[in-house]
Amino acid sequence: MTVQIYAHRGSSAAFAEHTRAAYLQALADGADGVECDLHLTADGELVLLHDDDVARTSNSAGSVAELTLAQLRTLDFSSWHGVVIPPDYGTIATQLLTLPQLLELLAAAGRPIALALEFKYGATFKPQLVDAALKTLRSFGWDSEKSSAGNIHVSFMSFHPDAVKHLAAQIPAAHLCQLLENVQVAGVREELDMGAITGRTAAFLMRRAMAEGERLIDDGVAQLAGPGVEYLRAHPGNAARWVAAGRVLRVWTVDTAEDLALCLAAGVEQVTSNRPREIRELLR
Repeated sequence: MTVQIYAHRGSSAAFAEHTRAAYLQALADGADGVECDLHLTADGELVLLHDDDVARTSNSAGSVAELTLAQLRTLDFSSWHGVVIPPDYGTIATQLLTLPQLLELLAAAGRPIALALEFKYGATFKPQLVDAALKTLRSFGWDSEKSSAGNIHVSFMSFHPDAVKHLAAQIPAAHLCQLLENVQVAGVREELDMGAITGRTAAFLMRRAMAEGERLIDDGVAQLAGPGVEYLRAHPGNAARWVAAGRVLRVWTVDTAEDLALCLAAGVEQVTSNRPREIRELLR
């Protein structure tokens, strides 16, 4: 079985996540595909960022939704990683990427490359982000049935079942990935900085969403199953059932030999990694 490797936010162990350098390095590392998260700016531009605030990954703070693209362009999204950017990978000022810029970068790769777009939501799903991404893809000649634009094959991912269902009305199930995580109250409390009662409530809602997501995979609404490594460890029966039903497993985030061995034993066909070059070497 050939395992496909997706670079998680680019080769984000080598360079700051979601930057031009991280994606150029992913291509140089021989990744089969790249993954990214999308946010809409105040002026409606699609930018590659994981958080809804820029504080963790830049030299400033503020909500992405309240900043224009021009304002975001003034920030440094790479120096926090502590790695010097090679001249061929651009300057600090050019590291923030929009979705059109990423598509242009991948189109110039000179080989087939996969792109996994992740849409992040809180409790409420709103279609504007998804619809803006689809409009951008169509402007690049994207064919929704084949889900390809030239040498780029696109798949769509979300933890939010409503986002997956919204996409399913427009895109074949083979290109849709329902993401899943192993929800633990302690982990939710720590990640979201919540108290005991609020943390339990948030974990309950997240588990309910995960259960609905599992049903979407079972029912074939999404034919790509996207569990995290810890979910795979905690729910091996679900993974086995989906493999038997012909679903493709795309597991995140696989960075160690131990995690890779777990995936191979479970019949995983696609892995997402911060270290695509190292995972390729382990597969060899």
